[in-house]
Amino acid sequence: MRSYRDLFRTPEFTPFFLAASAQTVAQTMGGLALGTLVYRATESPLLSAVSMFGSSLVQVLGAAFLLSAADRLPPRAALTALPLLFAAGTAALALPGLPIWALLAIVLAMGLAKSVGGGVRWGLLNEILSKDGYLLGRSVFNMMSGLMQIAGYATGGALVALLSPRVSLLVAAALYVAAATVVRLGLTRRPPRTAGRPSVAATWRANALLWSSAHRRQVYLALWIPNGLIVGCESLYVSYAPESAGTLFACAALGMLAGDVLVGRLLPPRLRPRFGFPLLLLLAVPYVPFLLHPELPLAAAAVTLASVGFGASLVQQERLVALTPDDLTGHALGLHSAGMLTMQGVAAALAGSVAQLTSPAVAMTAMAAVSTGVTLSLMAAGRREERAVPAVARQS
Repeated sequence: MRSYRDLFRTPEFTPFFLAASAQTVAQTMGGLALGTLVYRATESPLLSAVSMFGSSLVQVLGAAFLLSAADRLPPRAALTALPLLFAAGTAALALPGLPIWALLAIVLAMGLAKSVGGGVRWGLLNEILSKDGYLLGRSVFNMMSGLMQIAGYATGGALVALLSPRVSLLVAAALYVAAATVVRLGLTRRPPRTAGRPSVAATWRANALLWSSAHRRQVYLALWIPNGLIVGCESLYVSYAPESAGTLFACAALGMLAGDVLVGRLLPPRLRPRFGFPLLLLLAVPYVPFLLHPELPLAAAAVTLASVGFGASLVQQERLVALTPDDLTGHALGLHSAGMLTMQGVAAALAGSVAQLTSPAVAMTAMAAVSTGVTLSLMAAGRREERAVPAVARQS
């Protein structure tokens, strides 16, 4: 599979793509509306960040106890039920007078369901396209995500400014219902990829098997930690620039779109592996000057440039799929998604805490510095492994 045209000629890809697009718009609109609602009520950077990204905190529970369901549930049924659950939760967030603790409880419950949804979705994508088309297909989904985030943040920002955050939440709930409808009508019924019932024991066995490979461990760490810390920076946009957060989110989505085009379409396959770590460095370094409180145009340019680095995840996902047995693909990709989102939630909480004690600008710079350090450490570990392999080969 070599072109975007080939992708959209593939049966079921188009409705799958459209449903995911509607869900992405709903998620971004709902997140911005909720973060704004909480910040207006509390004036707390921590609570605002946790309300937007806190659902990611419970992903680790899903990865530990529920992830075996990713390959053991019928994909169409699961991808229809989950958006309906998100629609109900998002509509509940719009209820007037709901206390902050109740808002956060709903957000965390939705995050637990998302931990399974990521594995089901990306496992089905690999099934629809096969391994040779996965990277191109995932790059299109990432590009879609960037465009839909721009649309979602722009629309959500306008609704928040002109009407209210609660109206934006209700529109997001309606989009989740639309996504569920497209999945139900556009996808065919498929059996689960793996036989057996979902269980905690099955989840732990698969996690242990995936984690037993040193090469897969390094890929997972590269997927989870550096970009998770940068999402911590993004979680502070509302408190850093309350009136312009939508602009910064849209610029981040634009940069991510550019990175996905670069990696998924422009870089030849033989060169892609060399760009994984440099792109992770690009993801962090432009945030370091935020300590100087740049004006909005400079901040927007830095955010756009940095977000090109999110293209590194495509390089690492391609390697992960190549290292994983077919019957564990959904679980492996779900573990990637759950671990990534967990790290994003942890980073959002950490960044919000640092911002509470110092300022959003100081916290963003600190998160970027730590991300850079982690990337450099992973680069050094990878080089040591590369040197060790020829040495072992010579001894054998």
